Amino acid sequence: MTVAEAAAGIDFSLSEDQLLIQEQVRRFAEERIAPGEAERDREHRFPADIIAELAEMGLLGVMVPEEYDGAGLDPLTYVLIIEELSRISPSVGVTVSVTNSVCCWPIAHFGSEELKRRVLPDLAAGGELGAFALTEPGAGSDAGSLAARARRDGDSWVLDGEKAWITNAGIARWYVVMARTDPEAGKRGISAFVVPSDAPGLQVGAGEEKVGLRASRTSALVLDGCRVSAENLLGREGEGLKIALSTLDHSRLGIAAQALGMHRRALELASGYARERVQFGVPIARHQAVQFQIAEIATSLAAGRALTHHAALISETGAPDVGRLASEAKVFTSEAANRGVWLAQQIHGGNGFSEEYEIGRLYRDVRVTTIYEGTSEMQRLVIARNLLRE
Repeated sequence: MTVAEAAAGIDFSLSEDQLLIQEQVRRFAEERIAPGEAERDREHRFPADIIAELAEMGLLGVMVPEEYDGAGLDPLTYVLIIEELSRISPSVGVTVSVTNSVCCWPIAHFGSEELKRRVLPDLAAGGELGAFALTEPGAGSDAGSLAARARRDGDSWVLDGEKAWITNAGIARWYVVMARTDPEAGKRGISAFVVPSDAPGLQVGAGEEKVGLRASRTSALVLDGCRVSAENLLGREGEGLKIALSTLDHSRLGIAAQALGMHRRALELASGYARERVQFGVPIARHQAVQFQIAEIATSLAAGRALTHHAALISETGAPDVGRLASEAKVFTSEAANRGVWLAQQIHGGNGFSEEYEIGRLYRDVRVTTIYEGTSEMQRLVIARNLLRE
């Protein structure tokens, strides 16, 4: 099926169930997450209690099939959930996005039946979090150059190396880890493993002091003779890079949704402030310069949502351009959100530079969306290569 064929029958209206879930998550975010969000940011405090409640709601295994105790929902519903969470707390949004999209998803799609039955219920219904360990100190965008190694030792694999910038590290129960099993095979010599947090030789480094998303946990991982069962190999030996790239094609939808949530919040904050702030005798919402800025924020938000929902609807069809659509959604929404938050902060004037106003925190949080899960530059490479391939 081509993208054109798939798109021809797309209905962008939400189903009754999707609207119900969207409203439920929105209400939870406003009532349970919003209070204390500023304090958690200042204290760099992970919201363990909130994550536990989200687990009870089934939001840690959104797309995990019901036979593995997951919610069994579709990618578009997942996008709606991440947007609603990120509108109030980008830190909670990325925590939930990571466990769903780069841990649960690859295990559900590439894991053996035994591995899926052993791990997915723990993630989906047991309240545990997952993480994805691909990035290394010397291997970021160039994922094929990773240095972590894994060698077979009887009925086990032994992993050695260091991973960097791992979201949920230290609080996750399960890690999807990429390591090189055949140094002579280049990109085809990388394999994927599912590593439990209590595996011998797995160590978590100190938490990163980040500019934004301070209520989410990000740390390095050290694999020092880390031993896991041979049954914890994800997919087949040598398929690690394929699994990683397929996972990122999917997970970029979550980051696009996170950007949408922040973009939407920026529009709300800018509109509310413009109505209240009086200059030259009238609310600044009466000034055309401000009106044009708000119009730009709203228009780019609508465009980003259309791109993201389109990509989500196509993502499970098997269409050949799924990766390109996800990259288009990610690069557009993340850059539009950065621009939208900047404009919203500009509308706040000097107050926008104060930590007392929410827009300042949002400005710090949104910046990373153009960087993680593939930089904007890498998204453009994916898009161009897809369009220009012979």
